[in-house]
Amino acid sequence: MRGPVAPPQVPLSVTRADTFRDLVQDSVERLERRWPQLADVDIHVLEVPTSLDGFSVPLGSAAPATRDQPARIVVYRRPVELRAKTRDERALLVHEVVVEQVAELLGLAPESVDPRYGED
Repeated sequence: MRGPVAPPQVPLSVTRADTFRDLVQDSVERLERRWPQLADVDIHVLEVPTSLDGFSVPLGSAAPATRDQPARIVVYRRPVELRAKTRDERALLVHEVVVEQVAELLGLAPESVDPRYGED
């Protein structure tokens, strides 16, 4: 039988970067139900941090809104991937990073942003 394996609109493979972005988006959507103000926050995924402070490598960062720019959350893909071996571990770590950055923006404890924060 000859013909396409999949319809043109369906990718034959999904990149690791796309899968990671999906994990971040899933996490943000979960939190938006409780914190609708997250709709106004720009969410970005970068491969690695552009600058390092000391010897630690951040997994994410947050910047409050300014007059010219909305609040921003960044999750760094490669540092997260290096710390989590399986997809489930990666999804959990991504969610924890997003929760921590949201908590920083809102001035709350991570447990206040997501009561399940820190549970395995």
